[in-house]
Amino acid sequence: QVQLVESGGGLVQAGGSLRLSCAVSGRTSNSYTMAWLRQAQGKEREFREFVAAITWSGGSTQYATSVKGRFTISRDNAKNTVSLQMNSLKPEDTAVYYCAAGFVFTNSPGRYPYWGQGTQVTVSS
Repeated sequence: QVQLVESGGGLVQAGGSLRLSCAVSGRTSNSYTMAWLRQAQGKEREFREFVAAITWSGGSTQYATSVKGRFTISRDNAKNTVSLQMNSLKPEDTAVYYCAAGFVFTNSPGRYPYWGQGTQVTVSS
C-alpha cells in the first residue's frame, strides 16, 4: 500500500503558474509509475482526466494534449516526491488535481489504483 498527499493548489490568474507536490509514503520501494489526474467541478469521478505521467526512473513522461508544453511532471525518488509545474494556466485548467500511483505507464486513469485526496486549482479569467 502507498499513501499520497498533494499540496500546492490555490487560486491564480490566467497566465500564471502553480507548482503541485505529492508526498509518497508507505511501500515506496515499489517501482510505481506516478501520474497527475484532474476532475473538473460538476464532473463525475469516472470522467477524471489524465494530465501527466512519469515512470519510476523518470526517463519517460507523457502528457495530455491540452497541457503539453505548459505543464512539466518530475519526481525525486530520494525524497519520495512527485511534482507538477503548471505554467500559462487557463481557466479550463480549473479542477481538483490528484496524484496517483500505479504499475503501468499509461494515460488511462482507471489503471492507477492509488490516489491522494486531491488539491483544488482555480484559474480566474
